Amino acid sequence: MNRSLLTGLLVGAVVLTAGAAFAGYQMNKDSAYAEVTNVKPITETVSTPRQVCSEELVTRQEPVKDEKRITGTVIGAVVGGVLGNQVGGGDGKKIATAAGAAAGGYAGNQVQKNMQENNTSTQAETKCRTVYDRHDETVGYNVTYRIGKDNATVRMDHDPGSRIPVKDGALVLNESGARS
Repeated sequence: MNRSLLTGLLVGAVVLTAGAAFAGYQMNKDSAYAEVTNVKPITETVSTPRQVCSEELVTRQEPVKDEKRITGTVIGAVVGGVLGNQVGGGDGKKIATAAGAAAGGYAGNQVQKNMQENNTSTQAETKCRTVYDRHDETVGYNVTYRIGKDNATVRMDHDPGSRIPVKDGALVLNESGARS
């Protein structure tokens, strides 16, 4: 290879590298940046409601057809009277029949009461309730920065990274105006 060709290539590479370095320096000289020294996220707790449903067994008493329990009282009185009539003789038989009817009437009333109270039905029902899911959400950032010797803090909607562009002495806070 020719020595002059090799020298020319070497000089061309040096000039090209120096030109690129100078252009980069000029570009950075025209751009000013504030140095970010601290970024602290600002969070809020957000509650989101949602329904939680489950199947539950519900037991209910069936409607009562004979609230005064007349049927149980009458049947009890008749059975008690018949049994009382089996006891004794003469006037004692009449007293035993009356006492048997009274006791049977009361017993029949109480038996019907117990039967009515135990007459229930069980059904599955869907029960729903509202619960709240909570989570922290970042709503902004407190950014501490330095321009020269001065420190300041600004609230931003995004994390700016390690530096914030400055134009005409003011921060460029929107992402579209920021260069990285």
